[in-house]
Amino acid sequence: MKFLSTKSTILAVLIAFATVLYSCQKEGSSVNSTQPVTEEEAVTYSDESTQAEASFDDVEDISRVAADEEGVVSAPNGRLFPFAQLRLRLGFCAEISVTPDDSTYPKTVTIKFPGDGCWCADGKHRKGTITIHFTGPIRRPGSVVTITLTDFYLNRAHIEGTKTISNLSENGAVKFTVQVTGGKITFPGGRGYQYDGLKYVAQIEGAGTPNLVDDVYKIEGRSKTQYNSGVTVNLNTESPLIKKFDCRWISDGTLKIKINDRVLFLDYGAPGNGDCDNKALLTWNNGNKQRLITLP
Repeated sequence: MKFLSTKSTILAVLIAFATVLYSCQKEGSSVNSTQPVTEEEAVTYSDESTQAEASFDDVEDISRVAADEEGVVSAPNGRLFPFAQLRLRLGFCAEISVTPDDSTYPKTVTIKFPGDGCWCADGKHRKGTITIHFTGPIRRPGSVVTITLTDFYLNRAHIEGTKTISNLSENGAVKFTVQVTGGKITFPGGRGYQYDGLKYVAQIEGAGTPNLVDDVYKIEGRSKTQYNSGVTVNLNTESPLIKKFDCRWISDGTLKIKINDRVLFLDYGAPGNGDCDNKALLTWNNGNKQRLITLP
């Protein structure tokens, strides 16, 4: 049997990289949905959409680690080093509380960065509060985890919205959905992004062995983004995205990106034919044009 705490942490990383696929909304563009999007604009939007999600990914990654360790805190004799992995990530400036602080559910974990916030152990500045509500342990089939933010800032970016993680695992198969509603990132000066999205994650290899290194996950999903200017961005998995345990990045699969009248494709398998690297190939104009994208 695999260690659940380690497995849940891996799923945190998995979701973090999965979420980067879902589009965001940029304010202040001069284009609208009734006008053609230029080639360069479409490429810029596509490139930005793979970068800007890192802020929301960070929130979910922290929440998944907290969800994993919450079970340890609530277990008998599990309080010797509460939230040890989360402390390695955040340091000791964050105030972490559990209510009720026992083995019963539902319960809430609150992570607060008080005052003007603080620089955390991972080098990022955080301010505000992350609230994580559990109907049951994150690894229990049927459990729902809801993540909400209150006056939360990451490196000066104001992040808003709700994420809901639903555990759909059954018969030993690990699978769940992640839904983002009302997502918004606003930077100083008013520039920002808005999005909603839904994705599905399933383990396709490694469930029958005790080794983590052979675990492989499949990610599928979609999103629709409406820019304030009227530009519409639709993202869909053209082929399932593949995330291996022993690779930080998605190593295979393709996204279809539709921006008004433009269609682009992001191939995570290129240029290394599915090798583990932080590159993906953006192509358009029937594959005649391309740009190599660096993933966060």
